[in-house]
Amino acid sequence: MMRRRLLLGALAGPVLAAPALAQPEWPARPVRLIVPFPPGGSNDALARPLADTLGRLLGQPFVIENRGGAGSTIGTTELTRSPTDGYGVMLTSSTFATSAATQRTPYDASRDLETIAVLATSPLCMLASPSFAPNSMAEAVAYIRAHPGDVHYGSSGPGSIGHLSGALFALRAGRLDMVHVPYRGTGAVLNDMVAGTIALTFTTVTAAAGLIADRRIKLLGWTMDQLPANAPPAPTPSQSGLPDYEASIWWALMARRGIPAPIAARLHHAVQEALGEGRLAANMQQEGATPSRLSRDESERFIQADLTRWRDLATSENIRVE
Repeated sequence: MMRRRLLLGALAGPVLAAPALAQPEWPARPVRLIVPFPPGGSNDALARPLADTLGRLLGQPFVIENRGGAGSTIGTTELTRSPTDGYGVMLTSSTFATSAATQRTPYDASRDLETIAVLATSPLCMLASPSFAPNSMAEAVAYIRAHPGDVHYGSSGPGSIGHLSGALFALRAGRLDMVHVPYRGTGAVLNDMVAGTIALTFTTVTAAAGLIADRRIKLLGWTMDQLPANAPPAPTPSQSGLPDYEASIWWALMARRGIPAPIAARLHHAVQEALGEGRLAANMQQEGATPSRLSRDESERFIQADLTRWRDLATSENIRVE
């Protein structure tokens, strides 16, 4: 019996003393970068230079997968079903928050995902048809209050950022009676505004830059107080007597909640480095966006606050997209 114990001890010794197998350093293979929108548009304009730069900084390709549909929920669902190993991340935008507020999704946007980094933010603007009498946001408030139910505003679709920005404007200005008209895309909205069919819309200034320059559409104001340095002159909400009104578009890199903290930290650092790169910075400028320098914790709080803003509005105004 003694000999047997000694023999077992001798055999076990080297196993117990052997060092743990080293885990491969992340990333050891290509990383999926899900874009929950069809190819083209602002999300691709940021995703492609971001993927190129992250691939160079981290030593592995970031492969873009466009999974568009259902207001970004199809691509987001794909991410929530992937492992939490850092080999699947998502570049999304404020549609992520508006969809979570107005749709029934197969995931919980607050619980199932976490923010790696906010890349950039961009204000929306309030635009008007040339035939609309007011020439500023404050004048529009007074006019709509005096003409309840007569003013129509268009958006790119039900539950879109333009739809909710208009609804929030009406709420913050004292429950103005405005009529929302959903379209299929911003281009159709702008065409009808030029024709005078609808009065207002809330969208990015880049979407209508040419029309504004040609004075075929009027810029009445901005939807937030902090503006890019090259923003065309127009009153902000605070200057228009609406200090509690704020709406913006943002872009962020997200992961499934539970991604290892060292990987998330390394990704955040790489994104911050990428924001200073020429191509990505140039594309942001074209989108009228301001690069974000929020920390990872600040980025998470920013997205959670946006989710809360639109959920509260959707509940208050009974806005649902089926």
